[in-house]
Amino acid sequence: MHRSNPKKKEYSVRFLTMGIHDERLVKPARAVVQESLGVKAGERVLIVTNPGAEIFRIASAVYDAAAELGARPVLVVQPRKTSLDYAEDAVIEALASEPEVFCSLSEEKLGKDRRGLSRPYVWEGKEYDHIHGFLREGKKVMRSFWSPSLTLDTFLRTVDIDYEALASVCRKVKARLEGAVEVHVTSPSGTDLRFSVEGRTPFLDDGLFREPGEGGNLPAGEVFVSPVVGSAEGMVAFDGSIALAEGIAIPSTPVRVTFEEGYVVSVEGEDEAAELLSASLEAGKKRALAFEQEGLLPRGQGEVYARNARHLGEFGIGLNEKARIVGNMLEDEKVYGTCHFAIGSNYDEDAKALIHLDALVKNPTIRVRRDSSWEVLMEEGTLVG
Repeated sequence: MHRSNPKKKEYSVRFLTMGIHDERLVKPARAVVQESLGVKAGERVLIVTNPGAEIFRIASAVYDAAAELGARPVLVVQPRKTSLDYAEDAVIEALASEPEVFCSLSEEKLGKDRRGLSRPYVWEGKEYDHIHGFLREGKKVMRSFWSPSLTLDTFLRTVDIDYEALASVCRKVKARLEGAVEVHVTSPSGTDLRFSVEGRTPFLDDGLFREPGEGGNLPAGEVFVSPVVGSAEGMVAFDGSIALAEGIAIPSTPVRVTFEEGYVVSVEGEDEAAELLSASLEAGKKRALAFEQEGLLPRGQGEVYARNARHLGEFGIGLNEKARIVGNMLEDEKVYGTCHFAIGSNYDEDAKALIHLDALVKNPTIRVRRDSSWEVLMEEGTLVG
């Protein structure tokens, strides 16, 4: 413990002389390692990032904050990755060392696990196609956060918050979804969608990742659930940001996506975003078929992954009052007064896909059914009860 202080100063000076140290980042970085992750002296902290100027500065600040506590941080830099790229082998090997804490700070994505896709990791009978999920969700030897496409502006505005207060709101919303059998979402832009959540467990991203097995996004602030496979019926009018295979679109007019038996059957709209979303779904389908041909998916799974590229994989509710719609889904999906849906893979892993494209609905009214009774959870963007 006593010996850690000189090391901390040495590393901080190194970042300072490289022109990386930014005093504005000190407080939010400390909030990450102290309040969110609860990092302790001696713990191994693996930080994976990219060489981009902003993200590397953020990662360096988190490194310094961890070293300041007497932890043992390691910073690994890999090239920028998209949702269809593989993580570098060195990153997967670093994760295989099973650090107590993992921080993924990426310009876009961490990258897929080449080995896990072709030969899934197995823990207690469950398969995982990425070592990160295997170690955190399966073996529960690691806690983590991941911040794909994080920007300096988002980090400075939304991370240094009262995590206990956010967690209290998230827990209340989660409790109201637990035991529900159906959800009905409408919005001023025309959304009218119903789907089953019977038997599903809602998840929360409250920013408190202090125990092995815990993890989520930073910035935090959402409650989300996987709709029952094949249950979604109706139309969603996306009038907030829309994630695409490459980049984000903010449509000038709503993009209308119709679901039948859980799957997208049409994407319509006057804005170019409608065409781009359709192309992104098709790209997810083609990529899945190509993965099987390349031996990166088990035989017969290409068609499964391809079909699920059009499946309703997630419903989430934003709860972070410091977040705003900026055209960055990491932050956008946390905005209080919005909900979001994702097309593609789900969190219960019974509808696997290579894509997971989130899109926002502003000012939704959310009704939840338990048996024969309905209750209003959110009315035009404001929590009720």
